Amino acid sequence: MNSERLARSLAMAAHRRLAENVTVLDLRGESVLADFFVIATAKSTIHARAIADDMIGRRLGVAERPHHSEGLDNGQWVLLDYVDVVVHIFLSDVREFYGLERLWGDAPRWAVGNGEESETRSRRTPHGL
Repeated sequence: MNSERLARSLAMAAHRRLAENVTVLDLRGESVLADFFVIATAKSTIHARAIADDMIGRRLGVAERPHHSEGLDNGQWVLLDYVDVVVHIFLSDVREFYGLERLWGDAPRWAVGNGEESETRSRRTPHGL
C-alpha cells in the first residue's frame, strides 16, 4: 500500500471510531520526517486508545503495522509511526497546544468527515506559525 492510500485508510479508520477534526497533512517535499501526518482529536484518553487500537488492529497488511508507537499508556497524545505516515491522536487541549497544523501551515491537507474528504491548502502566517 502506498503512503497516500495508507494515510487515507488510517484517517477513515479514525473517523469511523468517531474521532473529531480528522485532518491529513501532505508533507511530501516539505519534510523528511514522513510523507503524511494524520491528526485526530479524541474525546478522552480511553477514546484515544480505542482509536489507536482500531488502527493497529486493522488488517492493512503486514507492511502496514506501526513501526513504533508512543503514548498508549497516557492517552493524551498517541503517536503511531508507520514510517511514511505518522498518526497523531490528541486530546483537544493537547492538540491546540502543539499546533501541528500551524507548524506545517503550507502543507496541502484534507479533512475527513461525514464520509467525505475536503481538500484545502493553508497559507503560513508571516511569522511561520
